[in-house]
Amino acid sequence: MSKKPPEPASAAVHALPTLPGKADRLLRELEWKVIRRLDGLLQGDYRTLMRGSGLDLADLREYQPHDEVRHIDWNVTARLNAPHVRVFMEDREMTAWFLLDLSPSINFGPQGRAKRDILTGFVAVLARLLTRHGNRVGAMLYGGSSQGGERAVDAVLPPRSSRAHVLHLVHRLLAPEVAPAAAGAATELHRLLQTGVANLRRRATVFVVSDFISAPGWDKPLAELAQRHDVVAVRLLDPLELTLPDLGLITLRDAESGEQLHVDTHDSGFRRRFARLAAEREVALREGLARAGADTLELCTDDDLVDALLRFMDLRRHRVRAPRSGAPVASAA
Repeated sequence: MSKKPPEPASAAVHALPTLPGKADRLLRELEWKVIRRLDGLLQGDYRTLMRGSGLDLADLREYQPHDEVRHIDWNVTARLNAPHVRVFMEDREMTAWFLLDLSPSINFGPQGRAKRDILTGFVAVLARLLTRHGNRVGAMLYGGSSQGGERAVDAVLPPRSSRAHVLHLVHRLLAPEVAPAAAGAATELHRLLQTGVANLRRRATVFVVSDFISAPGWDKPLAELAQRHDVVAVRLLDPLELTLPDLGLITLRDAESGEQLHVDTHDSGFRRRFARLAAEREVALREGLARAGADTLELCTDDDLVDALLRFMDLRRHRVRAPRSGAPVASAA
């Protein structure tokens, strides 16, 4: 089925301003309002949030059914006549990559709280938290403008660990430098994911941040990425993409194709059909993410960023403690 985003997701486009020093002001504001509030909550729980590239032996314990067989310590097993496994503590040092979908549908949402604003705040806070611990962060930016062209992504920022690097990333997210997609062109998220599969050789933590309003085919490369890396799918959404309020006769515009449609939202039958189609898309999207085996964090435009990051912390704690039999989803209550 070809990609057709919900109509209201194109009803309003929020243009982000590009003022001198805006990236620095935004990062300072987030450091004061968000990171300071998180400092006490994240202290001592850092290892449950991220998976490092190194392993330190922490303990030995009896084998449990979900344990890796390759972690069995055969010498201890022979001495105690009971299978024991080695328990490792993962190294803090790691590389994180942000695969960012900046296609036109990301601009939908209320003034100052569009999906792109939520993306920018989440990436800025998480990148700063990581770099403060000496980790490196990199990013791949996809704007949906490369259809039929040579480039699969619009920009690649190599991993760095400085605050200046985070500022550069925030500046790129605030500046609408990515050219818009051609009229009628669908977002092809699989291009961004395939670029990640082809270029990310060393194991890393990968955050795929998108609204997943895309042409089909993104679930397979996402699964390939999750087999090699620790992948978190950060799904952006707005409540108007799920239900339409009674606003009377309005004009909806598809942000990616430019197509306009006049609808009567006072018609209860139309609103029910819209909600049913949106629910069907939700089911298909969640099934695709589950098949890919990636952890999923849902960020809504009416979310509080601190609450969202606390849900992310709970998600990672659940992943560390539970066997990797299914990908958990962290969504707003």
